[in-house]
Order: sequence, then structure tokens, then C-alpha cells
Amino acid sequence: METPSLHYINSLAEGDEYFKKQLINILKEEFPKEKIIFLNNFNAKKYVLASENVHKLKHKISMLGLEEAFIMASKFEENLKQNNVDLHKKFINCLAKITEFLNRI
Repeated sequence: METPSLHYINSLAEGDEYFKKQLINILKEEFPKEKIIFLNNFNAKKYVLASENVHKLKHKISMLGLEEAFIMASKFEENLKQNNVDLHKKFINCLAKITEFLNRI
């Protein structure tokens, strides 16, 4: 699986360290909350709501340069709307990698 990176955030910031730090802080603040909401909805078998949560999380996945994970999350989002949870484990692994990455930076 891919490794999260700050390449996209660095390109957005164009050397502006304050802006870069703001983006990272937003990720660190929003990601854990959105992850919990997703897990709660998924565990409650509220798959349509969980798919909406995945949609929001996909943007953070993309910001961290995880192109393959973004594609997988898009499929998972659509699958959840059909009560198909086949990609759950892969999505959880992706969330774990992001959590670990955000805790390190």
C-alpha cells in the first residue's frame, strides 16, 4: 500500500510554511473526528451514512497523495450504498496508515 505524504500540501503551500501548517492542522483536527463518525455509522450498519463519511474522508486521502487508496475509497463509497462491505478491511488499513502518519508529523 502507498505511503501518505505531504507532496500535494507542499505544492499548494508554495513555500508558505504558515499555510502549510494550517492545512496540516486542519487534517489533524478533522480526520480523527470524521473517522470516528464513519466507524460509528459503519458499525451501526448505517451504510448509506457511512458512504457519505467515506466521501468526506476521500478528500483527505487525496490530499495525502494516496491515489490508489482514493480509487479504492471511491469504490467502497459506491459499494456501501449497495450494502456491500467487501472493501472495509482495505479502507480501515488506509485509515490506520493516515492516523499513524498524522501522529508523526
